[in-house]
Amino acid sequence: MSEAQDHIFVLHVEDNPDDVELTKVAFNEIGFPYKVMVVTDGARALDFLFARGEFASRDKRDTPALVLLDLNLPKVHGLEILRQMKADTLLRNVLVVVLTSSSEEKDRKRAAELGTNLYIQKPVNFDDFAVVARQIENLLKALKPRWSQNAS
Repeated sequence: MSEAQDHIFVLHVEDNPDDVELTKVAFNEIGFPYKVMVVTDGARALDFLFARGEFASRDKRDTPALVLLDLNLPKVHGLEILRQMKADTLLRNVLVVVLTSSSEEKDRKRAAELGTNLYIQKPVNFDDFAVVARQIENLLKALKPRWSQNAS
C-alpha cells in the first residue's frame, strides 16, 4: 500500500454486523487497498465526521475519501447525516455512497437531492457484495489524483 493509500480511508456507517462483515469480506476479496473504519450508529458517524464526543481529538480536516452510508440507522437517520455533511464546507465534497436495504423511491430521491454520489440497494448474496465493493473502488480510483494531492 502506498503512502497516499495509507492516508485514504473509507468510513462505513452500518448497524448490522452481518452487513459489516459481508462488506469487509468483499473488500478483502477484491484486494481493496484502503483502510475502512466502521461506526455503528448515526450519532457516532456525526461525532466522527465533525470530530466531537469520543472523536474530539481527531483532526476534522482528515476527512474520509468516501462514506459508505446505510440509511436506517439507530439514533440518527442516514439522510440526516448526508444533509449535515453536504451543509459543511469541509465535508460537502466527500464522496457518499448510500448502501441500504431501502427500496423506497422517496429515499432514493431524497438522497439524490442531498447529493449522494451513488445509491445502491444492499445485495442479498456475497457475489453481488463483491460487485458493489468493486464499484466503490472504481469510484475512488476515478478520483485518485484528488486524493493524491490531499495526502501530500
